[in-house]
Amino acid sequence: MTDTVEDTDELPSTAGELADDYPEIWEQYSGLGEACSAAGPIDGETKRLVKLALAAGSESEGAVHSHVRRALDEGFDPDALRHVALLSIPTLGFPKAMATLTWIDDLVDE
Repeated sequence: MTDTVEDTDELPSTAGELADDYPEIWEQYSGLGEACSAAGPIDGETKRLVKLALAAGSESEGAVHSHVRRALDEGFDPDALRHVALLSIPTLGFPKAMATLTWIDDLVDE
């Protein structure tokens, strides 16, 4: 499992525009993501959940959507994704966790 997107048509609009306008930068950025992913022993499913949690912690709706979209494409149970939001309540606080839950449900409920 990697977190790069080879087809820039699949990227959110701003990232897709950057990839189209600055392919060398996008290539380096994608390479960094691949190197970070391969740097340790964490399995692919756990990486996806960790990355979702990091996106939630950074309060990035776009990143949460991206990781949820990828997780659903990879066959994740939506309840596992929601569990990440619930686990964030003690650390991030109730309002941020609820925002994360709604961002997850944006895609799960499609």
